[in-house]
Parts: sequence; C-alpha cells; structure tokens
Amino acid sequence: MEKEDYTMNYSPLRYPGGKNKLAPFIALLIKKAAIENSIYVEPFAGGSGVALSLLLNSVVDEIVINDYDKAIYSMWRALLTETDRFIALIETVPVNIDEWRNQKRIYDEQSTKYSLELGFAAFYLNRTNRSGILSNAGPIGGFDQTGNYLIDARFNRQELIRRVQKIAEHKSKIHLYNKDIRSFLKSYMPKYQKCAFVYFDPPYFKKGKALYKNFFSPTDHQEIFNLIKDLKCPWIVTYDDVPQIRKIYSSHTCKRYDLIYSLANNGKNSELMFLSDDSLWPSNDELKEAKVVINLRGENDGK
Repeated sequence: MEKEDYTMNYSPLRYPGGKNKLAPFIALLIKKAAIENSIYVEPFAGGSGVALSLLLNSVVDEIVINDYDKAIYSMWRALLTETDRFIALIETVPVNIDEWRNQKRIYDEQSTKYSLELGFAAFYLNRTNRSGILSNAGPIGGFDQTGNYLIDARFNRQELIRRVQKIAEHKSKIHLYNKDIRSFLKSYMPKYQKCAFVYFDPPYFKKGKALYKNFFSPTDHQEIFNLIKDLKCPWIVTYDDVPQIRKIYSSHTCKRYDLIYSLANNGKNSELMFLSDDSLWPSNDELKEAKVVINLRGENDGK
C-alpha cells in the first residue's frame, strides 16, 4: 500500500476553520479503536476534508457524510451523481463579477429540492468568496476587483477537476445524506454504528450565526450532546473554546489544541476537543510513533 499522505487537500471546498490537518490524528484514534471494516461518519460534513483524506488514504473502508444545508448537500450529490456535467461547468464557467452575481442569485433563490445548478452555485461561491463563506460574504478582491488577490485566486480549474475526478472514483464507498442532525443520529446512525467512528464538528458556539446557514442555539448544543453521549461507538467532538461548551461536556475530559486558519486573525485559535472514552487519548509516544504533530494539552498544561 502507498504511504499515507495527509498533506494533500482532497476536498473541492474551502471551509472556515477547516479541520483537514486533524486527519492524521483522527487516523490514529481510529487505529486505537481497532474497528474492523471501519466506517467514518461526519454528521456535519461541510467540506468533508478529513473524511476524504481517511478514505483516499485507505484508513477506513467507507465514509458517511451528512449536511443539512441543501446547497452543500446538492454540491456533493452533483459531484457524485452528475460528475461529467459538474466537471464541464468547472471547465467552462466564467470567473468574473457578472458570473458571481448570477451564481449568487441561484444560491439565494434556492428551493428545497436538489439541483445540479444549486450544487454548482454553492461550489462556485465557495471558491470565489472571501474565506469560502457562502452567506454574508463578498467575492475575493471585492466588487471593484482591486487588491493582491482577485476573484479567480482560488479557482484553479485543473486542480479542482482532478479532485472531483478522484472523489468520484470512490463514490461507491461514499454514503451521502441531507438530514437534520437529530434525524440523522436517531434514524440513520444505527445502520452504521457497529463499525463507525464519528467526528462531530458542530457549528461554532460563538460565531456560528455569522458562519453557517444552519447555526445552533445554546439549547441545540446541549441537545446534540445528549444524543452524542448515548452513541455506542467511538467519537470525537471539536468546538470553539467557550465556557458554555466546557460546561455542557463537563462529564468528558477536555483538551485544547491549536488550529491555524485565516478566517478571523490569520493566527492560532485554541479549540476544544472531547473523546468518547479516555482510553482513546493517545500518549506522547503513540503520537511520536505515528508521526502526528498536534499541540494537544490538558486543562493544567498552560496556554
């Protein structure tokens, strides 16, 4: 088998606070959990960067991706089921402000039904908007297209087509859903639970409303925890570092790690991590042996 490569970005989407860099750490957790015929599940899929990295590096046999956002779901469905048409659009679509306005109109006028057009509009805006944010964000370079980076800065056609083709080659191992998180966990998760490892990356508690179309209220965060803790399979949860989340998850060991992303301040942002069972936490020796680099620390380890 080829050597695992977690430095690659396999997702065609850009995501604020994208957790791609956690892939080797989660791969280690999956190996520690010793799950046979493993299925990796992301109930808040978004860009699915970790899921794709684990699948394409043969860490897991299948992946399950769920996103309640109809536009994001439509993007994944179009990529998997109408691959040739999706690629043709990437090849031919103009990347300019006039086309941006056209794609924004399609996105804003979306119905409750799937369509290739809606899926591609989400893809287009994700690749051309500042920080990849779909709602409440303008195009890279602004409407007057001035500055160091312009609207096509993140629209490398050939690289994006390569990613789409690579994902489509593995579509038989990808299970896609468009369900509310409660419905997904109650009605669909039992089908996979025996062989599953689940990564929960819910909408941020503090900035959720600004970043996500389907953000959570404080009550929602508590309700989701109540569902997560009852799962009969190993899981990991990551969150923004706020007291409310620490309180909700107080029954589980809390550790912090640094995530580098460009959304807010181009710097490090400490986030929280929780695991289903303390036995899953890797030792420093295990991290070193697996060549996993992560600044993971407990509550008493300093900032």
